[in-house]
Amino acid sequence: MSNEILVRYVGFEAKARLREYTFLVKDGSDEPREFKLTIANEAFLAHRVRYQDAPDICAHRLQRELAASDNHPAHARCAISEAELEEYRVAHSPKPKSGLMYKPSREAY
Repeated sequence: MSNEILVRYVGFEAKARLREYTFLVKDGSDEPREFKLTIANEAFLAHRVRYQDAPDICAHRLQRELAASDNHPAHARCAISEAELEEYRVAHSPKPKSGLMYKPSREAY
């Protein structure tokens, strides 16, 4: 029996107020378990999250849930919070360049 956990993104469904992202989790010889994570449509419309980032955001949350519960979360459904969206945005924002580049003035030419 393997201790390896396999997490597979299955897809999403757009609903009236949210998008629902579905993942299958298989560990050992157990049958795959289905998990659904949601993000409110308003977060996309307000540009707090990009559509292409949503599966990754949900996968990170699911990994945290699995790690915190010995791979057996109590709930198979959860909503991504505004705080989680902000945390992801900050973590994935471009980093400022560390060095300043010298730009000569026009008088130097």
